[in-house]
Amino acid sequence: MGLATDLGYHHRSPGAFQRAVQAFASSRPGAWVFSKLLRHLDAVVLRVTRGQHTAPSLLAGLPVLDLTTTGRKSGQPRTSHLISVPVGDDLAVLGTNFGQPRTPAWVLNLEADPRAVVTYQQRTVEVVARPASPDEVREVMERARAIYGGYEKYQQRISGRRVRIFRLEPAPAAR
Repeated sequence: MGLATDLGYHHRSPGAFQRAVQAFASSRPGAWVFSKLLRHLDAVVLRVTRGQHTAPSLLAGLPVLDLTTTGRKSGQPRTSHLISVPVGDDLAVLGTNFGQPRTPAWVLNLEADPRAVVTYQQRTVEVVARPASPDEVREVMERARAIYGGYEKYQQRISGRRVRIFRLEPAPAAR
């Protein structure tokens, strides 16, 4: 079994309202709003639903996993809420940062230490992240566009930096 199966991670087709939220979130103003507010909104939704839903899962139909990395400077655990892309039996994460100019901190943390923990719907798995190969990048981007059109728009807006994509695979001891 692979990581996606172990976690029960999958995407469903969004409803009309969820497609509208996705369209707004992928616009420049929407991405800016979500980049600033999503963390706070997520905290409320997680608390109210007792960890069963996130804001993106309710509003946009996008399942969110928690990726916990080790801070490259602090050495402390750092958790990010991310949408993942199933690729084969594993998962991929894209460092788009809502199309903002800065590389997300979790990307830099994974580059410093590829060991991480992913949690989805109260299932937790230790993983190792590796940069996607050029062929994998193409496959991940194709799958990502089918899941959420914002990925393509984010990539178009990002200039001067490369979007890093990682494959998450179960850690050897976890297999």
